[in-house]
Amino acid sequence: EQMFGGMGGQDFEGFSNFGRRNNCGKDYTAELEIPLTEAAQTHKKVISVNDKKLRITIPAGIADGQTIRLNGQGGEGSQGAPAGDLYITFRVPNDTSFIREGDDLYEIVQLDLYTAVLGGEKIVDTMDGQVRLKINPGIQSGTRVRLKGKGFPIYKNEGSKGDLIVTYQVAIPTSLTDKQRKLFTELQSMNS
Repeated sequence: EQMFGGMGGQDFEGFSNFGRRNNCGKDYTAELEIPLTEAAQTHKKVISVNDKKLRITIPAGIADGQTIRLNGQGGEGSQGAPAGDLYITFRVPNDTSFIREGDDLYEIVQLDLYTAVLGGEKIVDTMDGQVRLKINPGIQSGTRVRLKGKGFPIYKNEGSKGDLIVTYQVAIPTSLTDKQRKLFTELQSMNS
């Protein structure tokens, strides 16, 4: 269940007792799901815990399964003891074409046969937008290109990012016109 609303906060429900110190309030745990695109940006959210609104900052680069602690935001303590803490575990499902491994992103980019043979340019998606890459003639399927600093933000390291590793996959035509087939046959005979 998504814990944050788009315009404001939602109440956390079903807290579990995470641990208890003498007279201190209970520690609560909750899970929060955010998309990968949101996890790539530092942003603020408003949540409601026990009818109390909290404004929290989610740092860019948060990882799937990572837990943060909000001190004093758990259950109230007794006899003047401090309140417990709130632990939020983040779930970051991949909702993009990228594969995330640590701070690096991986992407498979399809190349048509003609661009692979003759060379040219290819527009490639990154988390920051699109970039134009030069394709050398005769590029092989499986060739990798590393784009420095175009990966995922590094957690609590403002302005630093991992790399984007692009793997080219050459698409072989599955249907040819008679003219195209004839030209390929001529090319084949030239290399015999």
